[in-house]
Amino acid sequence: MVDLTALLADLAAESDQLDALVAPLPPQGWARPTPAPGWTVAHQIAHLAWTDHVAHLAATDADAFYASVTAAPDPARLVDDGAESFLAPPAELLDRWRNGRAALAADLAAAPPGEKLPWYGTRMSPTSMATARLMETWAHGEDVAEALGLRRTPTERLRHVAHLGFRTLGHGFVAHGRDVPAAPVRVELAAPVPGGEVWAFGPADAADRVTGPALDFCLLVTQRRHRADLALVATGPVADEWLDVAQAFAGPPGAKRAATAVNERAGVTR
Repeated sequence: MVDLTALLADLAAESDQLDALVAPLPPQGWARPTPAPGWTVAHQIAHLAWTDHVAHLAATDADAFYASVTAAPDPARLVDDGAESFLAPPAELLDRWRNGRAALAADLAAAPPGEKLPWYGTRMSPTSMATARLMETWAHGEDVAEALGLRRTPTERLRHVAHLGFRTLGHGFVAHGRDVPAAPVRVELAAPVPGGEVWAFGPADAADRVTGPALDFCLLVTQRRHRADLALVATGPVADEWLDVAQAFAGPPGAKRAATAVNERAGVTR
């Protein structure tokens, strides 16, 4: 069982790493375009600040959270409109994000054990909410780093993202309008730490398997890279289909990245 205190410490560390990238940027740095169409670095941080805000509502005032959902003029633009609404000059936006994420961490730490918080199309425990916030912070941090021409060193914190990616297997199928497969999938990932550690999820005797680097798996389930550009190997039809629909985030399927590799099935065995 994941310790919430340790998880919140990892979330804070992930946020601090991204904070250190954007805090020194001049105004033109905040205006740089990121891989998300139409989103600048400022949009990425505004999105995180907005999501922390609605998560704070979910943790403290469920009625206010539901009201924010029903009041949205266009549900299909909820995420984009949320980011736009939180845009501000860099110093103000940075303070807004810092204060919001600190408030949310306090909310989650204080939540009664076993409580389920409302979220988009589901309900989440405080631990699941913290994991989802870490996943989003890491994923949007990748977008910011790419916009700045930087490559970040993956950390042990990616285990949270990988575990969430595995747990959301069924959600990926449902989000794409497909039946959830009955066959289990085994996932074995090379951890981004010295020593050859493998992060394994799912039954060891499962016929369907996904193997490869943990970083690549996390990039896939957050839809930051196309599967053809990653060193992931799918064995079996369920594992193969999963890599086409995997998404660790709530809501409808995102606009997936285009492949740059020539052979889109180069890493698949059956």
